[in-house]
Amino acid sequence: QVQLVESGGGLVQAGGSLRLSCSASGTIFSINAMGWYRQAPGKRRELVATITSGGTTNYADSVKGRFTVSRDNAKNTVYLQMNSLKPEDTAVYYCNADLRTSFFKSNYNYWGQGTQVTVSS
Repeated sequence: QVQLVESGGGLVQAGGSLRLSCSASGTIFSINAMGWYRQAPGKRRELVATITSGGTTNYADSVKGRFTVSRDNAKNTVYLQMNSLKPEDTAVYYCNADLRTSFFKSNYNYWGQGTQVTVSS
């Protein structure tokens, strides 16, 4: 099985920074992309940032210029550097991986357990 483990969440004041990490482990044949999504109370889960194994990135408009997604393909790890945090960034952040576990299997999305990010005003 594939497991995604996030770390780095916590409580910070507005204007502060956090760096989230997510490592994928298990049976992995190839990874197409990894990224971060978040879900605040009463809201749908939304895309924050994604990055392909080739380095192509995609960001939500609300985080452009403040967040940076990066990856270490050799370690199957994705990072999210979050700067200038705002109270509206408060949410559970989930790691996502679009990957294959076998040459004979198609791509499939896997999710981490989530890590809480709370930004106080």
